[in-house]
Amino acid sequence: MNNDKIIEELRNIKKLLALSLVKEQSQVEQIEFLSNVGFQPKEIAEVLNTSANSVRVTLSRIRKKSPK
Repeated sequence: MNNDKIIEELRNIKKLLALSLVKEQSQVEQIEFLSNVGFQPKEIAEVLNTSANSVRVTLSRIRKKSPK
C-alpha cells in the first residue's frame, strides 16, 4: 500500500470518527466542536458536506456571540 492510499484511508477514518462524535448535535454545535478539536474550516466542510465559506461564517458568528 503506498503512502497516498494510507493517507486517504486515515482521512476517511478521521471523518467517520468526527461524524460519530457530533451526529446528535445541531450544525452550529458540530462546527464549534470540530473547530475546538483542531479541524480547519475546509475539513469541517468536508465532514459535514457543506461549504468552507458556510463554516467560516458560522465560526465568525460563534466568536461574536461568545463572551470576551
